[in-house]
Amino acid sequence: MSRSRMGLHLNQSGLLAAFTGFCCAFLAAAQPQPSRAQEIVDVQLVLAVDVSLSMSAGELEIQRRGYAEALTHEEVVGAILSGMHGKIAVTYFEWAGNLSQRVVVPWTRIASAEDARHFAERLSANPPSSARRTSISGALDYAGDLLAESDFRGLRRVVDVSVDGPNNQGGPVVPARDRLAGMGITINGLPLMTNGGLTTSFDVKDLDTYYRNCVIGGPGAFVVPVNDWSQFPEAIRRKLVLELAGTGGHRPQVVLAQFHSAYDCLVGEKMWRDRSWMWQEP
Repeated sequence: MSRSRMGLHLNQSGLLAAFTGFCCAFLAAAQPQPSRAQEIVDVQLVLAVDVSLSMSAGELEIQRRGYAEALTHEEVVGAILSGMHGKIAVTYFEWAGNLSQRVVVPWTRIASAEDARHFAERLSANPPSSARRTSISGALDYAGDLLAESDFRGLRRVVDVSVDGPNNQGGPVVPARDRLAGMGITINGLPLMTNGGLTTSFDVKDLDTYYRNCVIGGPGAFVVPVNDWSQFPEAIRRKLVLELAGTGGHRPQVVLAQFHSAYDCLVGEKMWRDRSWMWQEP
Protein backbone atom coordinates (compact mmCIF):
# COMPACT_ATOMS: atom_id res chain seq x y z
CA MET A 1 0.00 0.00 0.00
CA SER A 2 1.32 3.43 -0.92
CA ARG A 3 2.12 6.00 1.73
CA SER A 4 -0.65 8.24 0.45
CA ARG A 5 -3.23 5.43 0.50
CA MET A 6 -2.06 4.39 3.96
CA GLY A 7 -2.47 7.96 5.20
CA LEU A 8 -5.98 8.08 3.79
CA HIS A 9 -6.84 4.80 5.46
CA LEU A 10 -5.58 6.05 8.82
CA ASN A 11 -7.53 9.30 8.50
CA GLN A 12 -10.70 7.44 7.69
CA SER A 13 -10.17 5.12 10.65
CA GLY A 14 -9.65 8.09 12.94
CA LEU A 15 -12.80 9.76 11.71
CA LEU A 16 -14.77 6.57 12.15
CA ALA A 17 -13.52 6.15 15.72
CA ALA A 18 -14.34 9.76 16.54
CA PHE A 19 -17.80 9.43 15.05
CA THR A 20 -18.45 6.21 16.97
CA GLY A 21 -17.33 7.84 20.21
CA PHE A 22 -19.59 10.82 19.59
CA CYS A 23 -22.59 8.56 18.99
CA CYS A 24 -21.91 6.58 22.17
CA ALA A 25 -21.61 9.76 24.20
CA PHE A 26 -24.82 11.15 22.68
CA LEU A 27 -26.76 7.97 23.42
CA ALA A 28 -25.43 7.86 26.98
CA ALA A 29 -26.46 11.46 27.56
CA ALA A 30 -29.91 10.72 26.15
CA GLN A 31 -30.52 7.96 28.71
CA PRO A 32 -32.50 8.91 31.83
CA GLN A 33 -30.09 9.90 34.58
CA PRO A 34 -30.65 8.81 38.17
CA SER A 35 -32.27 11.51 40.31
CA ARG A 36 -30.15 13.37 42.84
CA ALA A 37 -30.03 11.55 46.15
CA GLN A 38 -31.53 13.65 48.92
CA GLU A 39 -30.86 13.04 52.58
CA ILE A 40 -34.08 12.55 54.53
CA VAL A 41 -34.55 14.71 57.62
CA ASP A 42 -37.47 15.35 59.92
CA VAL A 43 -37.83 19.02 59.02
CA GLN A 44 -36.45 21.34 56.36
CA LEU A 45 -36.51 24.73 58.04
CA VAL A 46 -35.97 28.05 56.26
CA LEU A 47 -35.35 30.98 58.60
CA ALA A 48 -36.31 34.12 56.64
CA VAL A 49 -35.34 37.18 58.67
CA ASP A 50 -36.32 40.79 57.92
CA VAL A 51 -33.47 43.34 57.80
CA SER A 52 -35.37 46.31 56.32
CA LEU A 53 -34.45 49.87 57.27
CA SER A 54 -37.38 50.06 59.66
CA MET A 55 -35.21 48.10 62.07
CA SER A 56 -32.32 49.62 63.98
CA ALA A 57 -28.82 48.14 64.13
CA GLY A 58 -29.49 47.07 67.69
CA GLU A 59 -32.67 45.26 66.69
CA LEU A 60 -30.86 43.46 63.87
CA GLU A 61 -28.28 42.26 66.36
CA ILE A 62 -31.00 41.09 68.77
CA GLN A 63 -32.49 39.02 65.96
CA ARG A 64 -29.20 37.37 65.02
CA ARG A 65 -28.27 36.66 68.62
CA GLY A 66 -31.79 35.43 69.38
CA TYR A 67 -31.72 32.84 66.60
CA ALA A 68 -28.17 31.74 67.45
CA GLU A 69 -29.02 31.26 71.13
CA ALA A 70 -32.34 29.57 70.36
CA LEU A 71 -30.82 26.99 68.03
CA THR A 72 -28.31 25.94 70.69
CA HIS A 73 -30.81 25.89 73.58
CA GLU A 74 -31.29 22.48 75.14
CA GLU A 75 -35.06 22.55 74.48
CA VAL A 76 -34.53 23.15 70.76
CA VAL A 77 -31.78 20.54 70.50
CA GLY A 78 -34.02 18.13 72.37
CA ALA A 79 -36.84 18.77 69.90
CA ILE A 80 -34.46 18.04 67.02
CA LEU A 81 -33.18 14.79 68.53
CA SER A 82 -36.70 13.58 69.40
CA GLY A 83 -37.72 13.41 65.74
CA MET A 84 -38.08 10.18 63.78
CA HIS A 85 -34.65 10.65 62.19
CA GLY A 86 -33.16 12.82 64.91
CA LYS A 87 -31.97 15.47 62.48
CA ILE A 88 -33.14 18.54 60.60
CA ALA A 89 -31.82 20.74 57.79
CA VAL A 90 -31.73 24.51 58.32
CA THR A 91 -30.81 27.54 56.24
CA TYR A 92 -30.87 31.19 57.34
CA PHE A 93 -31.28 34.14 54.99
CA GLU A 94 -31.92 37.84 55.49
CA TRP A 95 -34.16 39.87 53.23
CA ALA A 96 -35.65 43.32 52.66
CA GLY A 97 -36.78 44.52 49.21
CA ASN A 98 -37.84 42.39 46.28
CA LEU A 99 -34.25 41.79 45.13
CA SER A 100 -32.59 41.94 48.54
CA GLN A 101 -32.07 38.39 49.78
CA ARG A 102 -28.81 37.06 51.17
CA VAL A 103 -28.08 33.59 52.49
CA VAL A 104 -26.13 33.92 55.74
CA VAL A 105 -25.84 30.18 56.45
CA PRO A 106 -26.60 27.69 53.64
CA TRP A 107 -28.39 24.38 54.11
CA THR A 108 -26.86 22.62 57.10
CA ARG A 109 -27.67 19.35 58.82
CA ILE A 110 -28.20 19.60 62.58
CA ALA A 111 -28.20 16.25 64.36
CA SER A 112 -26.46 17.10 67.62
CA ALA A 113 -25.74 19.91 70.06
CA GLU A 114 -22.33 20.30 68.40
CA ASP A 115 -23.94 20.73 64.97
CA ALA A 116 -26.21 23.41 66.41
CA ARG A 117 -23.24 25.20 67.95
CA HIS A 118 -21.37 25.21 64.64
CA PHE A 119 -24.44 26.65 62.89
CA ALA A 120 -24.71 29.38 65.54
CA GLU A 121 -21.02 30.23 65.13
CA ARG A 122 -21.43 30.66 61.39
CA LEU A 123 -24.54 32.75 61.97
CA SER A 124 -22.66 35.06 64.32
CA ALA A 125 -19.49 35.38 62.24
CA ASN A 126 -20.42 38.67 60.50
CA PRO A 127 -22.75 41.50 61.54
CA PRO A 128 -26.09 41.94 59.76
CA SER A 129 -26.74 44.86 57.41
CA SER A 130 -30.04 46.46 56.47
CA ALA A 131 -31.60 47.28 53.10
CA ARG A 132 -34.54 49.24 51.71
CA ARG A 133 -38.22 48.26 51.40
CA THR A 134 -40.14 45.17 52.54
CA SER A 135 -41.05 42.39 50.15
CA ILE A 136 -42.54 39.47 52.04
CA SER A 137 -43.65 37.99 48.73
CA GLY A 138 -40.07 38.10 47.45
CA ALA A 139 -38.87 36.42 50.65
CA LEU A 140 -41.46 33.64 50.31
CA ASP A 141 -40.57 33.01 46.67
CA TYR A 142 -36.89 32.92 47.60
CA ALA A 143 -37.60 30.49 50.43
CA GLY A 144 -39.47 28.25 48.00
CA ASP A 145 -36.46 28.23 45.68
CA LEU A 146 -34.17 27.30 48.57
CA LEU A 147 -36.40 24.36 49.45
CA ALA A 148 -36.54 23.20 45.84
CA GLU A 149 -32.76 23.32 45.43
CA SER A 150 -31.92 21.64 48.73
CA ASP A 151 -29.99 18.38 48.96
CA PHE A 152 -32.29 17.40 51.82
CA ARG A 153 -35.85 16.12 51.83
CA GLY A 154 -37.87 16.88 54.93
CA LEU A 155 -40.88 15.00 56.21
CA ARG A 156 -42.11 18.51 56.91
CA ARG A 157 -41.10 21.76 55.22
CA VAL A 158 -41.38 24.98 57.19
CA VAL A 159 -40.66 28.62 56.36
CA ASP A 160 -40.25 30.81 59.43
CA VAL A 161 -40.77 34.49 58.53
CA SER A 162 -40.05 37.41 60.84
CA VAL A 163 -40.96 40.95 59.78
CA ASP A 164 -41.97 44.25 61.38
CA GLY A 165 -44.26 45.61 58.67
CA PRO A 166 -46.52 44.68 55.74
CA ASN A 167 -45.47 43.87 52.20
CA ASN A 168 -44.79 47.07 50.19
CA GLN A 169 -42.76 45.90 47.20
CA GLY A 170 -42.82 43.11 44.65
CA GLY A 171 -45.84 40.95 43.97
CA PRO A 172 -48.80 40.70 46.36
CA VAL A 173 -48.08 38.50 49.34
CA VAL A 174 -51.20 36.31 49.21
CA PRO A 175 -50.40 34.58 45.87
CA ALA A 176 -46.84 33.93 47.10
CA ARG A 177 -48.23 32.47 50.32
CA ASP A 178 -50.71 30.30 48.42
CA ARG A 179 -48.03 28.94 46.08
CA LEU A 180 -46.02 27.56 48.99
CA ALA A 181 -49.03 26.39 50.99
CA GLY A 182 -50.31 24.60 47.88
CA MET A 183 -47.13 22.51 47.91
CA GLY A 184 -47.68 21.49 51.52
CA ILE A 185 -45.14 23.97 52.90
CA THR A 186 -45.99 25.54 56.26
CA ILE A 187 -45.38 29.27 56.68
CA ASN A 188 -45.22 30.41 60.30
CA GLY A 189 -44.96 34.01 61.39
CA LEU A 190 -43.09 36.09 63.92
CA PRO A 191 -44.63 39.59 63.62
CA LEU A 192 -42.36 42.11 65.32
CA MET A 193 -44.80 44.63 66.74
CA THR A 194 -42.06 46.87 68.09
CA ASN A 195 -40.66 50.36 67.48
CA GLY A 196 -37.17 51.80 67.47
CA GLY A 197 -36.07 51.46 63.87
CA LEU A 198 -34.98 54.19 61.49
CA THR A 199 -38.49 54.71 60.14
CA THR A 200 -42.00 53.75 61.26
CA SER A 201 -44.00 55.19 58.37
CA PHE A 202 -45.31 51.80 57.31
CA ASP A 203 -46.14 50.29 60.69
CA VAL A 204 -49.57 48.71 61.06
CA LYS A 205 -51.01 48.36 64.54
CA ASP A 206 -52.59 44.98 63.82
CA LEU A 207 -49.53 43.32 62.27
CA ASP A 208 -50.46 40.03 63.92
CA THR A 209 -53.86 40.16 62.19
CA TYR A 210 -52.15 41.00 58.90
CA TYR A 211 -49.91 37.98 59.39
CA ARG A 212 -52.83 35.65 60.10
CA ASN A 213 -54.75 36.73 57.03
CA CYS A 214 -52.02 37.45 54.51
CA VAL A 215 -48.73 35.71 55.34
CA ILE A 216 -48.99 32.41 57.18
CA GLY A 217 -50.42 29.28 55.62
CA GLY A 218 -50.04 25.55 55.14
CA PRO A 219 -50.49 22.68 57.61
CA GLY A 220 -50.68 23.86 61.24
CA ALA A 221 -49.52 27.42 60.52
CA PHE A 222 -49.35 29.78 63.49
CA VAL A 223 -48.20 33.22 64.61
CA VAL A 224 -46.15 34.19 67.66
CA PRO A 225 -46.39 37.99 68.10
CA VAL A 226 -43.51 39.90 69.69
CA ASN A 227 -44.63 43.13 71.35
CA ASP A 228 -41.31 44.05 72.90
CA TRP A 229 -37.73 43.08 72.05
CA SER A 230 -37.27 41.67 75.54
CA GLN A 231 -39.73 38.92 74.49
CA PHE A 232 -37.82 37.95 71.38
CA PRO A 233 -35.35 35.33 72.74
CA GLU A 234 -38.10 33.37 74.50
CA ALA A 235 -40.52 33.74 71.56
CA ILE A 236 -38.12 32.44 68.94
CA ARG A 237 -36.98 29.58 71.17
CA ARG A 238 -40.52 28.38 71.86
CA LYS A 239 -41.49 28.89 68.24
CA LEU A 240 -38.62 26.68 67.07
CA VAL A 241 -39.56 23.98 69.56
CA LEU A 242 -43.12 23.95 68.21
CA GLU A 243 -41.95 23.84 64.60
CA LEU A 244 -39.41 21.10 65.14
CA ALA A 245 -41.40 18.94 67.56
CA GLY A 246 -44.52 19.31 65.42
CA THR A 247 -47.02 18.59 68.20
CA GLY A 248 -47.39 19.12 71.90
CA GLY A 249 -45.68 21.66 74.10
CA HIS A 250 -46.90 24.93 75.58
CA ARG A 251 -47.85 27.55 73.01
CA PRO A 252 -46.84 31.04 74.21
CA GLN A 253 -49.14 33.62 72.61
CA VAL A 254 -49.57 31.38 69.58
CA VAL A 255 -52.32 32.41 67.17
CA LEU A 256 -53.42 29.69 64.77
CA ALA A 257 -54.21 30.58 61.17
CA GLN A 258 -57.65 32.17 60.88
CA PHE A 259 -58.29 33.87 57.56
CA HIS A 260 -60.81 36.65 57.03
CA SER A 261 -61.41 37.52 53.40
CA ALA A 262 -62.45 41.07 54.31
CA TYR A 263 -58.94 41.98 55.49
CA ASP A 264 -57.03 44.19 53.05
CA CYS A 265 -53.77 42.34 52.33
CA LEU A 266 -52.61 45.21 50.09
CA VAL A 267 -52.45 47.65 53.00
CA GLY A 268 -48.65 47.93 52.78
CA GLU A 269 -48.65 48.61 49.05
CA LYS A 270 -51.32 51.28 49.50
CA MET A 271 -49.40 52.95 52.31
CA TRP A 272 -46.31 53.14 50.11
CA ARG A 273 -48.31 54.51 47.17
CA ASP A 274 -50.00 57.17 49.30
CA ARG A 275 -46.70 58.23 50.83
CA SER A 276 -45.14 58.49 47.36
CA TRP A 277 -47.91 60.83 46.22
CA MET A 278 -47.16 63.13 49.15
CA TRP A 279 -43.69 63.77 47.76
CA GLN A 280 -44.78 64.51 44.20
CA GLU A 281 -44.58 68.11 43.12
CA PRO A 282 -47.92 69.77 42.23
